Amino acid sequence: MRKVREILKLYFECGMSIRQIAISCSLSRSAVSDTVARATAAGVSWPVPAETGDSELESLLYPQSLGRKAKPESVKLDMPYIKRELSRKGVTLQLLWTEYIANNPGGYQYSRYCQLYREWQQKTADPSLHIDHKAGEEMMVDWAGQTMQIVDRETGELLKVYIFVATLPASNCLYVEPFLSMSLESWIAGHVHALEFFGGAPQIIVPDNTKTVTTKYCYYEPDLNSTYADMASYYNTAVVPARIARPKDKAKAEGHVLITSRSILAPLRNRRFFSLADMREAIFELLDAVNAKPFQKLPGSRLSTFLDIEKHTLKPLPEKPYELAYFTKAKVNLDCHFEAKSSRYSAPRQLIGTTLIIRYTATTVEALHNGKRVAIHPRTMKRGQYVTLDEHLPKSQREYGQWNPERLLNWAGKVGPNTAALAQKILESRPHPMLAYRSCLGLLRLSKTYPPSRVDAACARALKATAFNYKSVKAILEKGLDAVAFDEPTNNPPVVHENLRGAAYYSN
Repeated sequence: MRKVREILKLYFECGMSIRQIAISCSLSRSAVSDTVARATAAGVSWPVPAETGDSELESLLYPQSLGRKAKPESVKLDMPYIKRELSRKGVTLQLLWTEYIANNPGGYQYSRYCQLYREWQQKTADPSLHIDHKAGEEMMVDWAGQTMQIVDRETGELLKVYIFVATLPASNCLYVEPFLSMSLESWIAGHVHALEFFGGAPQIIVPDNTKTVTTKYCYYEPDLNSTYADMASYYNTAVVPARIARPKDKAKAEGHVLITSRSILAPLRNRRFFSLADMREAIFELLDAVNAKPFQKLPGSRLSTFLDIEKHTLKPLPEKPYELAYFTKAKVNLDCHFEAKSSRYSAPRQLIGTTLIIRYTATTVEALHNGKRVAIHPRTMKRGQYVTLDEHLPKSQREYGQWNPERLLNWAGKVGPNTAALAQKILESRPHPMLAYRSCLGLLRLSKTYPPSRVDAACARALKATAFNYKSVKAILEKGLDAVAFDEPTNNPPVVHENLRGAAYYSN
C-alpha cells in the first residue's frame, strides 16, 4: 500500500503522467493506470484522510466485488497430519493436496497449500534446512560424547563405558547400548543389536566418518572398512558416511545423542554399576520410557509413530545375525595352500601364485577371487595346521607341471646325500607329497645362504634326531651345531640304591 499512496500523491497532487509515475515507482504503466482508475471510481483523492489506514484504503480500492474471493480461513489445515503423512514412502504434497481439495471444494489452491505448510515448518523447526525423512530409508548411528563407568569388583578399578546410539529419523525411534570400547567389534555389535531391536534393516546407514567406518577418506567416495561393508551387504543395506566436520549430515543422530545424555545417562549418574549387564538393563528400562513418551508438538510418541509408519517399511532381517568377519590378503603357494592366522588352508591348484582375499570368522575361512568364493573351510585354532580338500590337489603329482617329488629329490641330491635322505623323509611324512613341497624348497634354498657341505651336515644331524622339517635344519645351521658331534642316547642300566623306593613302594 506504500506504493499505492505514492501513486495517488504523484498523480493527484504533482500532476505527473502515467508514464512518469511508472518510471518513478518502478511499476508497469498498466499497474499505475489500474490504481488511478480504482481510486477515481472509489472517490479517493490526495491527500487521503489521516484516519484511513492501509486496510481501509485497500477495501476501498479492491472491494470483493471487483476481484478476489475471500480467503477460506474456515478450512483449517492439519499440519501435524501433513508432516506425518509425508514421512510415508511415496507420499508428496501434491498427493495430500489432491486428497484435501477433494474433501474441501473451494479450499486452498496448491501453491497456497504448500506455502502454508512451509510457513508452519519454519515456525516449528530449527532455523536450518529442513529435511523430510522417508520411513525405512535411513538409520543414523553415532557414539555419544558422554561416557559412564562400571566398578571392577575385584580391583575396584573404574572402567570407562561408551554409549552407542542409533535412531530412525522418520519416526525418531531410538536405540541405546553400552560397550566397554569403541572398537570395530563393539561398533558392529551395536549395529546388529539395533537392527534386531527395530526388527528390520533400512535402505541406508549414516555413520560418522571415523576410522572404524572408512579406511581412506575421500569427499566423494570414501573407502569403507571391509568388515563394515561386509556387514552392510549381509543386511542388504548401504553405508553413506557423513562428511567430515558436517554434523548436520546426521543431525537427528546428534539430537538423539543429546536426548540420550539428558533422559538416560543423567538419571543414572549417581548409580554404581558393577557389570555391563546391569548397566544395559538399567539403560533399556529408561530407553523404553523415552520411546513411549508422547511428543510435545506432534501426536503420538516415538514408539507409536514407528509402529504406525516405519516398522513395515524396513527390510526383513536374515535368519541368523551377522557373524563378525575380518579380511586379509594371502597368496596361494606351491603346495596349493594359503596362510591365514598362522594356519594353512587349501585352494584350487589353478590359483597357485594368485593373491586372494581371505574372509575369516570365528568358525570359517573363505577365499575370494574376483569377488567369487573359490574355497571355504572350517577354521582351525592350531598354529601351522593344514586344512585340505582333496579336490584342490592334483590327482597325481605329475599333473603339477614341472614340480614333482623326483625333481626335488634330484635337486636335493646335488646338495648332498643326507639332504636327499631328509627330503625323502619330509615327503613321506606328509599326507600328500604336495604338502611337503614348501618344506623341501626351503631346505634346498638354505644352500644359497650356507655352503652345501654345512647344509648336508645339518641334514645328517636332523636325521639322527628324527627332526624331519625345514625349521630344525635352519636352527642347526644358525647355532653352528652342524660342526658338533651328535651324542647318541645310551641305554644304561637303571640305578639301584637303597634310597630309591621303586614301583613296589607305591603298589603297597
